[in-house]
Amino acid sequence: MAATRYFGMDIHKRHVTVAALDAQQQVVYEPKKVSIDHFPAWAHLNLDAHDEVAMEATINAWEFHDQLLPLVADVSVANCHQLRLISASAAKTDKHDALVLAKLLAANLLPTVWVPPQHVRDLRNLTRHRSWLIHRRTALKNRLHALLHRHNLAPPEGNPFTASNEAWWDDLPCSPVERLQLRHDWETHHHLDRQIAETEAEIAQLSIAEPWQEEMTFLMQISGVGLYTGMTILAAIGDIERFPSAQQLVGYAGLGARVHDSGDTHRGGKISKRGRRELRTALVACAWVAVRWSAHWQHVFERLAKRIGKQRAITAVARKLLVVIWHVLTKRQADRYADPEAVARSFMRWSERHHLARSQNMPRIEFVRARLDRLDMCRHVASFRANGRTHYLPEAASVAV
Repeated sequence: MAATRYFGMDIHKRHVTVAALDAQQQVVYEPKKVSIDHFPAWAHLNLDAHDEVAMEATINAWEFHDQLLPLVADVSVANCHQLRLISASAAKTDKHDALVLAKLLAANLLPTVWVPPQHVRDLRNLTRHRSWLIHRRTALKNRLHALLHRHNLAPPEGNPFTASNEAWWDDLPCSPVERLQLRHDWETHHHLDRQIAETEAEIAQLSIAEPWQEEMTFLMQISGVGLYTGMTILAAIGDIERFPSAQQLVGYAGLGARVHDSGDTHRGGKISKRGRRELRTALVACAWVAVRWSAHWQHVFERLAKRIGKQRAITAVARKLLVVIWHVLTKRQADRYADPEAVARSFMRWSERHHLARSQNMPRIEFVRARLDRLDMCRHVASFRANGRTHYLPEAASVAV
């Protein structure tokens, strides 16, 4: 049986530096630079099924991971932040980095990250794309507000960026150059609106498809969680089973507190923020909604705000929401703080987004009933108010499977 070789690969835009050690930390493949174009041929020629490979988490790491995995015994992707703490050195070269990766892999000391499957990568890309589009639209609205500010003009009543107010903008007293910019900004605004709507429709369709439909049913029962924040949370978490405890999930989100505990000194600090930023952002957004509409979370927030202030209190609520998320996704159970009628309204809104219930060939009320059944909440809800009217749940036998 061939001995295992441990390859370290330092990946760059145009080349990859590779090096390998054996189990005794002896160099068995001298560091070599391979161009990106020739790397596939090099990999097929030089790697075998007994080798193990380590690389850093870079923008193209998943592509290399998928390309190498069929050729070798295992491919590990290193946690860049932890790797820098372990391998800090005055020498910083591609050859050195490749050898460090190989050494840590051979010694079983490499700090690794979870490699998400393709459906998780796709959802992360889609939710990230939506955030980027919304950020661009917000920047555009700020430009238009700046135009009004330059001329000491007040915006129209209500939302100044609705189609009904576009004529108001066209009549603004401004220079020909500003009018050109104004016209371009509105054209870009319409374009971004269409792109955001298309992106959100795709996210909505994914929310009722496998494997996300089951996860979203449990997630949207939690007060404050909506369709897009829920899908963002699921994209960031990926597989909930990789978190053995709620505390580990809290740490992954960067919502755990910094701690200094040495000798007689014990001091807690702010949250670490060492985790997925989009997960923290989504949870804080959910927390603000929860404290507005849920009596339970409003009580928690007010109690905390008196002691630590509103901003720190809302962060604490976001952390508590994440703990609830861990429990409901791990144990597949109903949230003990959930109001069944509020959950039914949440499911009704879900069914209406981009006509999701219609796309599944079922009435909205049956869409709601099927998901309440999954949570074992139907016995608590005979009817509920939504959209200004009372909805009565159908009998279980009439619900489509």
